[in-house]
Amino acid sequence: MPLWRLRGRAVGDKRQTADRRPAPVSKLPDVGTTVFTVMSRRARELGALNLGQGFPDYDIDPRITELVAAAMSAGHNQYAPMEGLMSLRERIAEKLFRSYGRKVNPESEITVTLGATEAIYSAIQAVVGAGDEVIAFDPAYDSYEPAVRLAGARCIRLPLSPPSFAYDWSRVRDALTERTRLVLINSPHNPACTTITAEDLDQLAAAIRGRPILVLSDEVYEHVVYDGHKHASVLLHPELAERSFAVFSFGKTLHATGLRVGYAVAPAPLTTELRKVHQFNTFSIAHPLQHAIAAYLAEKPDIGDGLAGFFQAKRDRVRAALAGSSFALPPARGTYFQLLDFGQLAPPGDLAFAERLLTEAGVATIPLSPFYENPPPLTVLRLCICKRDDTLDRAAERLRSFAEQLAHRR
Repeated sequence: MPLWRLRGRAVGDKRQTADRRPAPVSKLPDVGTTVFTVMSRRARELGALNLGQGFPDYDIDPRITELVAAAMSAGHNQYAPMEGLMSLRERIAEKLFRSYGRKVNPESEITVTLGATEAIYSAIQAVVGAGDEVIAFDPAYDSYEPAVRLAGARCIRLPLSPPSFAYDWSRVRDALTERTRLVLINSPHNPACTTITAEDLDQLAAAIRGRPILVLSDEVYEHVVYDGHKHASVLLHPELAERSFAVFSFGKTLHATGLRVGYAVAPAPLTTELRKVHQFNTFSIAHPLQHAIAAYLAEKPDIGDGLAGFFQAKRDRVRAALAGSSFALPPARGTYFQLLDFGQLAPPGDLAFAERLLTEAGVATIPLSPFYENPPPLTVLRLCICKRDDTLDRAAERLRSFAEQLAHRR
């Protein structure tokens, strides 16, 4: 299916069956295959360079492989504790104190989850119910709203308008109602590549003060903040920390998205509710992986410190390679992505232009419109920069060449 036919947040499969069995009643009738899966599949089919889906194409630290093998050889191959291996939760607590100066109880305030996605899903199911409202900000990562809808609630989508993708806190205050149960934020932001500020967190705290509203903060790119800035975590905000779930991912920190090990941090009463869902969702996470990560963190407690510099070098490499082309590159303040603005080359229509880059330039990107409920006219695409330097160089050359061809035709 051509990418330009993609609408909404996913591509559905509308094939009809020939038998007369009753069709199942779908809880998510408009949801199908994610744009990430679609783009990666088509990139493989076309032999395109994949700067779409966010996964590294370089090897992980071989020490992690050794520790996983050692854990399996030691017999850690049966169920792990439901809430997560205690040694791993202790290493997480040490890491949180080191990063944010906040003491977190590993017994009652940390839960190991099946990646960040499960943490987000379980937190929403734990505290959101039928008739409730959850505020999220567009462009919003595509797992947020389905989780809200499966809880029987309504997702209120507030737009962050390009090019700054800044929060409009007066609009947030106006959107709050007696049914608002949760505000879902994401920083560093995927796909906008922006970061929330301490002042933003103050505005959020003031908006929900005195109301029975919780916060879910997706912070999986916590260590990937550029240009000397620091990550503004809800854990650094005493008022918000007392009413928030903060979600993190080892997949991002360890360059290994396939590990699918994340964790949720929340005050004990919220953690209790999250675990009630978690135990009937995934129950426990791969035991040898937890042992391996705990051992790795014990050996390298500062593992996150070098990530900003590592990815900033890749960001700057891409920006330098495309400097002077007809593409504009808005500032990327965090995440391992970079936006690409094609407004000088073509009219708004990110789906159509992503399709052209894929089929004509041989580069897979991610359009932003699938992350909106009601997308505005967009001229930006998301590039993934967590790739080998040679992959980035080849992709940049293809993009530059394509831009020159388009400029010549005009």
